[in-house]
Amino acid sequence: MIGKLNHVGVATPSLDEAVKLYRDVLGATDITPKRTMAEQGVTFQFVNLGNAQIELIEPYGDDSPILNFLAKNPQGGQHHICFEVEDIIAARDEMREKGARILGTGEPRIGAHGTPIIFLHPKDMGGQLVELMETPKAPH
Repeated sequence: MIGKLNHVGVATPSLDEAVKLYRDVLGATDITPKRTMAEQGVTFQFVNLGNAQIELIEPYGDDSPILNFLAKNPQGGQHHICFEVEDIIAARDEMREKGARILGTGEPRIGAHGTPIIFLHPKDMGGQLVELMETPKAPH
């Protein structure tokens, strides 16, 4: 059911510091400008790699879901992994049938790539927060 790995989400207390690490230490050359999704409580940038992306995410606002993660992991770290699926509704329904819990309302919302996404509860995914994202129809 899952398609390719789209990205690994990395929470950080500072996008600027995270970008310095990926650019200056690891040698990344293709990093997108900062964008904010206020409704999801994040500011983010993508580090574009040849085979996937790293999504750097920083809290935005006092009720950002990233704040809890950073309270437990003050330096940041891997937050989630994201896999592409052809049809987000079919994927959601299949996950429910298999007993996986969908976070939030259970309805897909639009993610950073401009496509519908859902998150699966880490307790149902071997301890890992999993994002499913409908495969983009065009480059974002």
